[in-house]
Amino acid sequence: MKAHDGLYIDGAWRPAGSTDEIEVVNPADEQVIARVPAGGALDVDSAVRAARAALPAWAATTPAERAARLTALRDALAARKDEIAETVTAELGSPLAFSQAVHAAVPIAVAGSYAELAATHRFEEKVGNSTVLHEPIGVVGAITPWNYPLHQIVAKVAPALAAGCTVVLKPAENTPLTAQLFAEAVHEAGVPAGVFNLVTGLGPVAGQALAEHPGVDLVSFTGSTAVGRQIGAVAGAAVKKVALELGGKSANVILPGADLARAVGVGVANVMSNSGQTCSAWTRMLVHRDQYDEAVELAAAAAEKYGDRIGPVVSAKQQARVRGYIEKGVAEGARLVAGGPERPRDKGWFVSPTVFADVTPEMTIAQEEIFGPVLSLLRYEDEEDALRIANGTVYGLAGAVWAGDEAEAVAFARRMDTGQVDINGGRFNPLAPFGGYKQSGVGRELGAHGLAEYLQTKSLQF
Repeated sequence: MKAHDGLYIDGAWRPAGSTDEIEVVNPADEQVIARVPAGGALDVDSAVRAARAALPAWAATTPAERAARLTALRDALAARKDEIAETVTAELGSPLAFSQAVHAAVPIAVAGSYAELAATHRFEEKVGNSTVLHEPIGVVGAITPWNYPLHQIVAKVAPALAAGCTVVLKPAENTPLTAQLFAEAVHEAGVPAGVFNLVTGLGPVAGQALAEHPGVDLVSFTGSTAVGRQIGAVAGAAVKKVALELGGKSANVILPGADLARAVGVGVANVMSNSGQTCSAWTRMLVHRDQYDEAVELAAAAAEKYGDRIGPVVSAKQQARVRGYIEKGVAEGARLVAGGPERPRDKGWFVSPTVFADVTPEMTIAQEEIFGPVLSLLRYEDEEDALRIANGTVYGLAGAVWAGDEAEAVAFARRMDTGQVDINGGRFNPLAPFGGYKQSGVGRELGAHGLAEYLQTKSLQF
């Protein structure tokens, strides 16, 4: 794969401060496909300085000017959609069709949505005898994960640019090539030098340096809750704003009267999508006791069909983690009805699509985020029991409710402690706010709510 041997800082590709490199490995065949610089604290400092120098001029541009640059960015990404899909497939292991339909297409649409929002958002409003201004918060440190590499970049960088902020991006070390393609698109779109900067590097080195840097006004991070706590502590010491999109253990609640076959089928597909590496995946399926056995049979049969349709997980470490959770599920008394901990292939970091029955709420696999193709089925007695189980984790990122009566599903969803709920298979909406309750995070991404994260408020009284 093509890779830049430098960092994108102040509008140009520049050598890193050291010769340290990160090997990019294809999870499907375990082969090294590229090497990129492992930037360090000095590189982060250079990038932040460039972002600070570019901030006054970029913040002073009109919303229409920022919208024009974001439109050009969307077009530059669209021109690279095939290369983006191929790159994500190579460094993440995602099947090419999924990379084309999701990893490439969705972030292009999100970039377009922020081009429109930049032009239409009310950055100034009258409130009584005051004029309220919504101004850019400043320099943004964006730290993104590997599971949806371009989508997570666009979901942070596009609203930051629309708000008038400048950005330093530290992408996940597993998927830096997609980030380099994004930097190429930014350059082609005519975004001024220093407004966007890219430092590839390791999380404990470059990521920590970015989070701690005094020149960064906001840290936007997507990843594990454990790392999110560390970033929150660092930011809190500096009284610095954070936006944290963290873990999830989302419940898929199937109420009596729902179309059981459809609810189970969509639920299994949701968990297996992206090899289970989705923070919002509905990894707990809650079914009424009277329909539970039928649901287990449906789920097991559906999972078996994904054996050769999903890609590997991202790394050997992730494979070992997921297999460890499967082994723990068996040890704690859950019943395997599909898949298991055995490696399905000798080469590549694959995990078998796995379904557990007879899972109880206190089991580890019902409480902790596995981040792999593993589904747990839990039975409930009545709606109050279902609600107790659904809300009974430290997370609250997403979820689903199925019912024969939509009003019944909505009433249940209103009582769920989670940031986003799909009703009877509701479609993804790139303008709807995404983010979590409890330990699933702080703040929101996408749409106007995502834009608001990068703005601060000033009022003028007359």
